[in-house]
Amino acid sequence: MAMLIEFFNQSNESPDLKHSTPHLCCGNEELSMKILEGNTVGIDLGTTYSAISKLDEEGNPTLIPNADDRIITPSVVLLGDDGHVLVGPSFERISIEDPTHIVEAIKRQMGNPEFYVVYQNKKLTSEFISALILKKLKQDAEARIGPIGNAVITVPYYFNDVRRKATQDAGRIAGLNVIDIINEPTAATLSYAWNKGELGRADLVQKEKSILVYDLGGGTFDVTVVSYTPTHFRVLATDGDVMLGGLDWSQRIVDHIAEQFRRKFGDDPREDPETLRIFSQEAEDAKRQLSKKTQVPINVYYKGKTLTVSLSRADFERMTSDLMQRTKDTTELVLQQAGIRLEDLDDVILVGGSTYMPVVEHMLREVCKREPSRELQPEEAVSQGAAIHAAILEAKATGGQGQIAQAVIKRLQSVQTSDVNSHSLGVKLTDPNDRGRKMNHIMIPRNTEIPYSTTQRFVTNSPNQQRIHVHILEGETSDPDACSQIGDFRVYDLPENLPKGSPVELSYQYDSSGRISAVAKELTSNKAASTEIVRDSGLDDEGIDVFQRLADEYKVE
Repeated sequence: MAMLIEFFNQSNESPDLKHSTPHLCCGNEELSMKILEGNTVGIDLGTTYSAISKLDEEGNPTLIPNADDRIITPSVVLLGDDGHVLVGPSFERISIEDPTHIVEAIKRQMGNPEFYVVYQNKKLTSEFISALILKKLKQDAEARIGPIGNAVITVPYYFNDVRRKATQDAGRIAGLNVIDIINEPTAATLSYAWNKGELGRADLVQKEKSILVYDLGGGTFDVTVVSYTPTHFRVLATDGDVMLGGLDWSQRIVDHIAEQFRRKFGDDPREDPETLRIFSQEAEDAKRQLSKKTQVPINVYYKGKTLTVSLSRADFERMTSDLMQRTKDTTELVLQQAGIRLEDLDDVILVGGSTYMPVVEHMLREVCKREPSRELQPEEAVSQGAAIHAAILEAKATGGQGQIAQAVIKRLQSVQTSDVNSHSLGVKLTDPNDRGRKMNHIMIPRNTEIPYSTTQRFVTNSPNQQRIHVHILEGETSDPDACSQIGDFRVYDLPENLPKGSPVELSYQYDSSGRISAVAKELTSNKAASTEIVRDSGLDDEGIDVFQRLADEYKVE
């Protein structure tokens, strides 16, 4: 998350930065979420596949099969003509449906206010579509384990505040009490430590280990370095791309095949939505086969013409080399930002189905100078870690009155986690070299361990300034307009004849639960104002109720 604060006076100018005095905020806030009756689960809401897990009585994180007895469900929604909604339909079913009724990769649209799907004369948002996927997971799981009351849902570490709120809204629309949003690499690390028998074992030697989590899913990508002991997990650095994933590798195959077809027959199969969908499925299948085979044939048909293309693994890796290079650059950057030597890296963990591509292991072996671990199942680890985190929160909130063994609860209660902010927090200032230009001054850089607070001093840049307008945004770029606004507030009634250069102090805090509080004070008069931003939800209760009633109108299968 990142915060950007902008001051405006009557002439729409901003104060200049004078100096800063940052300091670390100490202590964690008490847990305050409400645990409802019913099971508490962890959900990996993925771009291409989703999964739901729960700790069993022995404390093992277990994936709950869906109605088709599969432990992962395709994150595909088919909007039927009669109000029936099919989540995770088979390719055979999809192939006979109108492509405009099929919604895929909705995770990439989370938090996008301009995205919607028109269905039965209603505009369905990304939150609502995601809620249908969550509703399917919930109802299938409840058929096996009984009522579900609470859930932890995972998101990529690089999701910003808007995307996280949208994810939380989706859970609420689906009828879940979302007790936390957890970052996917953190969830994977919990799963890793549990799998090794270390998690919560206060009796073990508290030797700190460092691991790199490389998470390449169907639509998003994260790299995170985590340092941990059996009872304390600390994120050192993270980076990623919410628009990079296995879908982009598959698309390169689609484009390659389509270009071959166009050159031979003069027609471009991508112009027909139904054919494009078939091409996309063929490309996805070929990509998966190339993880095991060195060459695969691809047969495509369009307008009565057939083409067979033989695609080698070497050709596939060559046509996607720039995509892999992007993940390599990010991996090297995160290692650098974490300040960890390669010889001190204890393990490299692969998460996400796209890590099955052999080139991923080859690249990581080259960068990290060690063999990546295959201890965890890439498609299952995040959901399992979310279930562990959910059980930890339940154990702490209920005083250990949970459904799992008391020995396991005692272990879970001892676990603490520390995160970093994945987006920088900054302040918008007038560029001293160009009075008409605004600039983003970073106050809390990304990858700063939270909780954290900072105080910095600014000065007014015009005489007789009457008010201060603080805009709270998040973003990395120097251009404030490229950042996202997440809140604002004002300080009014400044003293008359306030001279130019009067001191203004900014203080704000980013706590471990994701809350941002900001205070602005004009020091001559001690006039102050503040605000707090809490990731409760992007929608208000009324908006959630409207979407819940709409979801109830549809029969989700």
